Amino acid sequence: MVLMTALAFTGCNTPAPPRDFSPAIVRLYLESTDDGAAAVVLPRSGVKISVGQKAILTEGDIVGAEEARVELGPCLLLQLTPAAARDLYRLSVVNQGRRLVLTVNDAPLGARRIDGPLAEGRIFIFAEVADATLPKLVSDLKRTSAEIQKEQGRKP
Repeated sequence: MVLMTALAFTGCNTPAPPRDFSPAIVRLYLESTDDGAAAVVLPRSGVKISVGQKAILTEGDIVGAEEARVELGPCLLLQLTPAAARDLYRLSVVNQGRRLVLTVNDAPLGARRIDGPLAEGRIFIFAEVADATLPKLVSDLKRTSAEIQKEQGRKP
């Protein structure tokens, strides 16, 4: 009887299929003016920014990523869930002048100054990575986002 029970439970532990991409966990933090706030340093520019301890947007809030071309060059476009878009709009209205700091897998990769209300549910942000590595970052972000949205029962 014990053997049958053990065999029944081992069948439930099927391993997840291997990933053919590197998971990219996105977090966005708001610049903080508190003296005790943690500081992050952007990798290429060396800019040091104090940020709050809690992320204002997380990987579950991201539904898509694209590489965008603007007049200043290539950048990252993050698309948000409707609920996250509303939260970002409210936050951006009262925090104009502060910066949003992008981290991927806990490494700071870029920042964007809030220069007005962010109402479209999209964030354009320059990632401080080599232009040649931006497409892979975007691909990893898309696939990670789709996997997370599927786990949460949302349509990617």
